[in-house]
Amino acid sequence: MGMFLNNIVPAERYKTIVRTRFFVDKTLMIAEMISSSSVDGQRYFCITRPRRFGKSVMADMIAAFFGRTAKSGSVFQNLNILRAENYQSNISKDHILEYFNKYDMIYIDFSEVPEKCSSYDEYITRILEGLRADLREAFPEFISNRKSVWDIMTDIFQKTKQKFVFVMDEWDAIFHMPFISDKDKQEFLRFLKALLKDKAYVEIAYMTGVLPIAKYSSGSEINMFKEYDMATSEVYSEYFGFCGSEVDVLFEIYLRTTQRPKITRNDLQDWYDGYRTAGGERLYNPRSIVSALTDNQLKSYWTGSGPYDECFYYIKNNVEDIRDDLVLMVSGEGVMAKVREYAATLSVLNTRDQIYSAMVVYGLLTYDNEIGEVFIPNRELMNKFNELLLSNDSLGYVYNLAKESERMLRATLGGDTQTMAEVLKYAHDTESPVFSYNNEIELSAVVNLVYLSARDRYRVEREDKAGEGYVDFIFYPEHKGDDGIILELKIDSTPEEAIRQIKDRKYALRFQGKLGEKPKYTGKILAVGISYSRKTKEHLCKVETL
Repeated sequence: MGMFLNNIVPAERYKTIVRTRFFVDKTLMIAEMISSSSVDGQRYFCITRPRRFGKSVMADMIAAFFGRTAKSGSVFQNLNILRAENYQSNISKDHILEYFNKYDMIYIDFSEVPEKCSSYDEYITRILEGLRADLREAFPEFISNRKSVWDIMTDIFQKTKQKFVFVMDEWDAIFHMPFISDKDKQEFLRFLKALLKDKAYVEIAYMTGVLPIAKYSSGSEINMFKEYDMATSEVYSEYFGFCGSEVDVLFEIYLRTTQRPKITRNDLQDWYDGYRTAGGERLYNPRSIVSALTDNQLKSYWTGSGPYDECFYYIKNNVEDIRDDLVLMVSGEGVMAKVREYAATLSVLNTRDQIYSAMVVYGLLTYDNEIGEVFIPNRELMNKFNELLLSNDSLGYVYNLAKESERMLRATLGGDTQTMAEVLKYAHDTESPVFSYNNEIELSAVVNLVYLSARDRYRVEREDKAGEGYVDFIFYPEHKGDDGIILELKIDSTPEEAIRQIKDRKYALRFQGKLGEKPKYTGKILAVGISYSRKTKEHLCKVETL
């Protein structure tokens, strides 16, 4: 048991995870890997996913399963991988057991660096010397100080026929380190090639990261890896992130084990759902789900950084081209984009497609492969974009309109329709293609922007099912004593007609609890009608209490 060879730490971490209240069994991924390796000859796997999508947990799981020193029989015996008699027609449980705790495991977390590390030489020397020391301890008869690590491992295989399983977490961490140059990056790729490519001693090499390897494997260095990303690869997509049925199970556990549960199932969907796989399935952010249920609190767990700096980092070089897109995306719309994940490796992002590609890779947006659009996936990320729009004056007119949203909400709650019309006219007078008002989608985007600050106090839903139809906007108060708002838009009509529709279609039923329950909201319900005339360019507003 050494620093990298047969280190028991990953297996111990996984044992701890399995015992937790909100553990989700993803072990059938191992069966897929074994099938791919033994039947199809695929030995090199690279899984790239955004941060906080369970990559490290899965790396620990694989180390715990294959590693000979893990002694993890008691952990896996009740999990899916060992309960399945026939996972696939070409792989059996007996075949799976041939791999269970049978291999010398080399586990490297590439995000770990020596203390006070300031150069690539210091970084890679730690890994090389650690591997050589581990091999010397485990196989003293094969060690020569003049040999490279890969030569030593080749000697071991030739004499013993013993193979190794490699698990390498955060392979791309080095590309984010301040002391790493472009030359260092190439040296690192050559290290991976020398250690792994065409080596008979490799049984399986499993690698995780955020950045796609496609950009780097175009040459000969690491093109032995087959990459599986979230945007374009369907294989293994169900193992990273939680699907709806898995969240259903976790939510039932939460209700049974939490003394005073404060979260609803709809809350989880609103806050953490919405990521899309290449196959079109929707996924929840796993870390956020587990954190929310454990803490019994809804909030943003996705990032611990500043309120909007990560979002702004990607758009700062091209604000002008994408700020109209931001207006649409924060209103819930998607925008067309050509996602190329390798764009995330570029040092400077100039085009909108490069920017959106990087934001998909890092999990700030999600991509619908079927229609070719990027979206803000859920409320957790939407809050980050809202903060960006309200906090960064380099966004120009978008920032100014977002700031006006505070005045718009006050005017609406106070029934000040004159001020409401002034804010909307100010929005209309802003020169931007998004305000052409050719259809209700564009008008909805503008209305969403001028009510942006309302999201601090309300859960704002668009096209929500209510009563006998779908209301344009409905504002659910975060505090039950605040006033609820139902907002209907009309083009070339009147605000009175909008309010009549709110009443006739009984949209206010959305604020009532189920029969026999106490009302969920105790404040007033405001019906808001807004009309826009394409002929006169005039906005009219009306507010009534229902």
